[in-house]
Amino acid sequence: MRVRLIEGGSLPAYADRIGQVYADVFSSPPWNEDRSTGALYVERLAADAGRPGFTAALALEADTVGGFATAWTTPRTFPSGRSYGPVAEALGPDRTAAWLCGGLEVNELAVAPAARGTGLGAALLSAVTETAPDGRCWLLTYAHAEAALGFYRRAGWHPVPVAVPRRPGLVVLLGPDHPAAAGLAPR
Repeated sequence: MRVRLIEGGSLPAYADRIGQVYADVFSSPPWNEDRSTGALYVERLAADAGRPGFTAALALEADTVGGFATAWTTPRTFPSGRSYGPVAEALGPDRTAAWLCGGLEVNELAVAPAARGTGLGAALLSAVTETAPDGRCWLLTYAHAEAALGFYRRAGWHPVPVAVPRRPGLVVLLGPDHPAAAGLAPR
């Protein structure tokens, strides 16, 4: 499979296949989402594609999507919805502004079960983060997603040692070249 960056306007051509990969990945443990969330994700992706700094990468072979990753620039005014408010509370306003705002947030990374262990996840992650300003990229995952957390650690990502209020097990990770990562405890 080959990893390609895809413009947001081109994503509808791949929507069904992206939705299938999403459903295959996130309906399995440890996520255990309903398979219908694949279609809901495709709807959300259409809106996300309009975000400033949006980037997407697809792993493609002929008509098959083997995985995808999406990211976008974190607004200067940090969002408060979803998990953002608790993350900002855990980090405090200074670290939130310095570490996350204006950086690149990796929103989703999914590799089809049949393509795992082939290096696609690392290639997709690299593709969407290679233009992160000053290496400032970050993402959220959960500690119970041990395989995902292990993957990010092996890829050089740094967990921030904070407890996120009202989100037990939520982990904030800074990218390998994030300037603040050097000050964190060893992985």
